[in-house]
Amino acid sequence: MRARLMPTLSVLLAGLAQAVSTAAPGSGQPLWWLQILSLSVLGWQLNGCAGNLASWSSSTWSDAERRPPWQTGWRGAAWLGWVFATAWLSGTFWWLFISMHTYGGLPAALAVVAVLALAGALSLYYAAACAVFFKLFSGFPSVRWMWAAICFASAWTLAELARGRWFTGFPWGAGGYAHTAGPLANYAPWLGVYGVGAVAAWAAFMLPGLVLISQGRLRRAAALVAVALILPLGARWAMPSFTHSSGALDVALLQGNIPQDEKFQPGTGVADALRWYGGALRDSRALLTVAPETALPLLPRQLPPGYWDALQERYTRNDRAALIGIPLGNARDGYTNAVVGLKPGQSEVYRYDKHHLVPFGEFVPPFFQWFLDMMNIPLGEFRRGALAQPSFDFKGQRLAPNICYEDLFGEELGARFADAGRAPTLLVNVSNIAWFGDSVAIDQHLQISRMRALEFERPMLRATNTGPTVIIDHQGEVTARLPRLTRGVLEGVVQGRSGNTPFATWVARLGLWPFWGLAALVLTFAAWQNRRQHG
Repeated sequence: MRARLMPTLSVLLAGLAQAVSTAAPGSGQPLWWLQILSLSVLGWQLNGCAGNLASWSSSTWSDAERRPPWQTGWRGAAWLGWVFATAWLSGTFWWLFISMHTYGGLPAALAVVAVLALAGALSLYYAAACAVFFKLFSGFPSVRWMWAAICFASAWTLAELARGRWFTGFPWGAGGYAHTAGPLANYAPWLGVYGVGAVAAWAAFMLPGLVLISQGRLRRAAALVAVALILPLGARWAMPSFTHSSGALDVALLQGNIPQDEKFQPGTGVADALRWYGGALRDSRALLTVAPETALPLLPRQLPPGYWDALQERYTRNDRAALIGIPLGNARDGYTNAVVGLKPGQSEVYRYDKHHLVPFGEFVPPFFQWFLDMMNIPLGEFRRGALAQPSFDFKGQRLAPNICYEDLFGEELGARFADAGRAPTLLVNVSNIAWFGDSVAIDQHLQISRMRALEFERPMLRATNTGPTVIIDHQGEVTARLPRLTRGVLEGVVQGRSGNTPFATWVARLGLWPFWGLAALVLTFAAWQNRRQHG
């Protein structure tokens, strides 16, 4: 019985390892090698779904005859893909339980079910990818492992793209985010996170071939994997940077550490936020001061008399500027989650309205009002801002604000790089991750921001309520940070960057369609080849 369950158990454990690879518990650092190794376990077990795939080798480890019927054939491939992805995704965003139960008041059992249901639903993309891959290569004894690896990477990438795009998209924890450090990070300015993830998927499927293929091909496989992993290590030195410095700017990033259960309470959190952020904005001596998402949790007209006027006067009558997270709007036109920019000489206040809204937190998906009604979360319907909004110009820099998990969507940030001459020189993320407590969500979000810095070769300033408030340079390295769950001001100097990376150039014009098209083309060709092979 144990042997019959081993394929399912192995991919379940591998899926949990995949979750850990994005941000390891304790250190919060990515483990690129674990991401590839854990995905290779799935590749190995897919090889075992049919005896014909074992023709790569004389090994009997992949004998389909030893498996129960539900772990063989295309259904078995879909099952293993679903189990792997469900373990991976539930192990990645388990912290949604905290927001739903601790702050939303949803019973613990229902919160667990909700997290598992979301993970299971998103895992259907990966189940479909594994089933399609199996159908293309089952009964194809002449398949070459290299071609199979390319097709697996294509199917897997389509699943990643679908998760990141359909039904508003939720690509949190995509495989590429485990590679903000390591050899594949150097592909980011060329291919972005999905391209990095595709290369990793190809390498992961190649690894079983090191055992399964004949000795003569073993050396070739080892060489190819080594090239894929080692070649990028020299890329930083072998190739010039795609961007150049546009000058320095000294900044102050505010981290108020307002408890989430008090943040919107008038007598406690609201008063504390207004007092502390007001004082920090008043006393800051940096050229640019950034306050996090909803640092001021009231509409401007709801603030104490003279509060907003004093802030405007502070930053419009001297040589300094501020970006402040605050809600804007009215009942007639709707409300937005926004960033306001104050600086000297402006004819009107700069504003950035959040474009990519959070389901259930900032808008209610169709047919799900009942779910929101079960929770006690003080958020509702927000209006969506435009996709490519103007940057905040200050001291020769063009700052591009984004709010909360908007930096998860690199293709949307890329729309701001269509005009290279007006492209942002600095990215600024303001967030409030207090909804998820002192969890790995804090570390995972940091890796997301690091990937955006790598893709565009732009520094990223992150001002958050509870952390991580950091300065990230254009190579994705954290150069300064505040301890999480503390109150403080992070001061530092950041170098803006001008010029576009290859990724910024093509994603600004084409979005992610090249990945969709190329992956679909590969699988279409594989289907044609398979049909031709079988007459």
